[in-house]
Amino acid sequence: MPFIWFDPAYLLFALPGLLLAMAASFYTKSTFAKYSKVAASTRVSGASAARRMLNSSGIYDVKIEMTNGFLSDHYNPADKTLHLSNDVYNGNSLSSIGVACHEAGHALQHAKAYAPLKLRTMMVPATNFCTSISYIFILAGFFMSAKLILLGAILFSVSVLFSVVTLPVEWDASARAKKNMVSAGIVTQQESEQAGEVLNAAFLTYVAAAVSALLTLLYFLLRAGVLGGSDS
Repeated sequence: MPFIWFDPAYLLFALPGLLLAMAASFYTKSTFAKYSKVAASTRVSGASAARRMLNSSGIYDVKIEMTNGFLSDHYNPADKTLHLSNDVYNGNSLSSIGVACHEAGHALQHAKAYAPLKLRTMMVPATNFCTSISYIFILAGFFMSAKLILLGAILFSVSVLFSVVTLPVEWDASARAKKNMVSAGIVTQQESEQAGEVLNAAFLTYVAAAVSALLTLLYFLLRAGVLGGSDS
């Protein structure tokens, strides 16, 4: 039985996801770079934009902090904190404002008890655990039995489900950002559409991650003999 790293079939499943992820990453970075050169007419920073958007929605208990890393921005529902990268926190470009307001959109989801966000948050511990041990069973299965690969694939499917659940969460956060950044007086309607291009590009990275995870799962099922007959 060929090992996964020598198996040509793996490339047939992995390569499309890899190419899609690379294209999405390039598109996101280039779009962010494009609109990072365009300042919002209000000249507010990303941190100020996020605060204004939250306050306009009646949310005052969310902290906004600066974090390291490029596009490392995220919202932590556990302590109600927006973590914004330096460029986003201090920048007054449409890219910075778009990303900051997107993360504020997650805080709005949290405040409104948005069901997909609640589900994704609850899935995090199980996803981390199942994903880490799935590879142990899959690797053992390549040496011992296809049944172990199948068990690993079942555990890995939790990661696939997590990536699928993430899609509506990210799309909705961007939709909230596009709407509220205008109503809160942060940007004009035209500027919102331009900032929205950054958010649309970023969403493609989540689509690529979901596609890649699904293709990987299909490969594991193939090697387990569930697809295309027995692997033994």
